[in-house]
Amino acid sequence: MTVMEGVLITGVYGTGKTSVCEELAELLEPAGTAYGAIDLDWLAWFNASGVDGAAVQKVELANLSAVVDNYVEAGVERFVLAGAVRSDVELAAIRAVVPFPLHVVRLTLPLDEIRRRLSAAVTAGRERDARNAERWLAEGIGADVGDLVVANDRPIGEVAEEIIEWLEWG
Repeated sequence: MTVMEGVLITGVYGTGKTSVCEELAELLEPAGTAYGAIDLDWLAWFNASGVDGAAVQKVELANLSAVVDNYVEAGVERFVLAGAVRSDVELAAIRAVVPFPLHVVRLTLPLDEIRRRLSAAVTAGRERDARNAERWLAEGIGADVGDLVVANDRPIGEVAEEIIEWLEWG
């Protein structure tokens, strides 16, 4: 029996977290691995009057707990999460709601490449993401979060393979 484990792909906006998460899923599926992929941003994408950052995080964590419970009930053993994590405090909150060890990989990418990638999708949200990425990098937000740091400046398949090897999920 395989023990449940998870990996959280984090980094500033525009580093390719969701894309790497998708690529990891593509590698796990043909191997017959029971996996679930979860984009944390989607678990907290809502708007309501009077909601502050703490309330948003509370909803995100409640949704994460529910989705993970559903996946566990369905037989999932490997969890691939993607999301921007600002601090060890945020990471501890995520770890507190998942019933498995969570390895953390922080993606890095130069700001000019982040801007280039985000400018390809011209939406108000992407413009905001580019500003947030610049601020996070300037202020060092999330810079010390992660067990492994991986540069996402090469083909995404290579990045995903490196992560799979590091996790020993191959």
